[in-house]
Amino acid sequence: MAFNSFGEIFSFSTFGESHGSGVGCVVDGVPAGLRIDREFIQSELDRRKPGKSKYETQRKEDDEVEILSGVFEGVTTGTPIALLIRNKNQKSKDYSNTKDLFRPGHADFTYWHKYGIRDYRGGGRSSARETVARVAAGAIAKLILKELEIEVLSGVYEIAGVKAKNLDFDFAKRSIIYSLDKRVEEKQKEMIEKARNSHDSVGGVALVKIKKLPIGIGEPIYKKLDNLLASAMMSINGVKAVEIGDGIEASRLKGSQNNDEISKEVFLSNHSGGILGGISNGEDVDIKVYFKPTPSIFQPQKTIDKDGNEVICELKGRHDPCIAIRGSVVAEAMAAIVAVDLLLLNMSRRVENIKKIYERL
Repeated sequence: MAFNSFGEIFSFSTFGESHGSGVGCVVDGVPAGLRIDREFIQSELDRRKPGKSKYETQRKEDDEVEILSGVFEGVTTGTPIALLIRNKNQKSKDYSNTKDLFRPGHADFTYWHKYGIRDYRGGGRSSARETVARVAAGAIAKLILKELEIEVLSGVYEIAGVKAKNLDFDFAKRSIIYSLDKRVEEKQKEMIEKARNSHDSVGGVALVKIKKLPIGIGEPIYKKLDNLLASAMMSINGVKAVEIGDGIEASRLKGSQNNDEISKEVFLSNHSGGILGGISNGEDVDIKVYFKPTPSIFQPQKTIDKDGNEVICELKGRHDPCIAIRGSVVAEAMAAIVAVDLLLLNMSRRVENIKKIYERL
């Protein structure tokens, strides 16, 4: 299966399946001499780790990262960094009753028709389990961004139509569901619990913010910053839409309302979400990522089997009632990866900038 890699200069390839031995990635393009904080990488994986509360899947995984290559005496060598997270809590028998049918809302149908074979154990490669490797790669990207004083934040903006009004990224770090607004957190929890108790699921929206990204990041036309961010977010399991800045709301405004006027020191508003012409303008980059309801629900659903017979699908297993919660951590990681890749691409065009980044590392 091709196309398992993302990025050009800072790039990574993921491998592994939901119920295989493990999931991992190989990260390439990391400058030599970057100090690797293994505890930080582990803390990022812990944020995405399943089974932390009743609002997530009850699959229990340690998600302990193993660094197999590319790091010597705590610093990067400039060679590929291999990271492995072993699967320890698979319950493949939960999927035995669905091995010959296509679960509604999943990739079973398309994988079968594309490849003529599929791993029915939790979706195999199409499972969101793959995203743990993205978070590991994103943690390394964040270590580079930290050297450049660039920060990437995320939180849950909306669940089942309950929207945050007062955004607080510090509160989101403490919230069990990563809610951005403490005044609506309990209502958002209530909506998740209500869906879970009725054997259903709910969708949600994550908000990702990149702070202190310098002016000039992004390439004209086909490698625009917003283009690559949208591509990165849409590659995440369950994402159905992406907005930059005001997004859809901008289509309802007049130009006089949507334009960001400029003073000598700063833009007077940020409807553009920090991007003009596909290039960063120095303001915060704001991305909303829309996740569909988890397709794994415990209600009888009509479907067909691989022989074309109409059957009823009744799922077992352990599933997230709202994938937007842990999905927000994955979206944050992908934003960090895009930022680093474009930063390195931008710096590769200027000798003085290459020297600067290597001096800072």
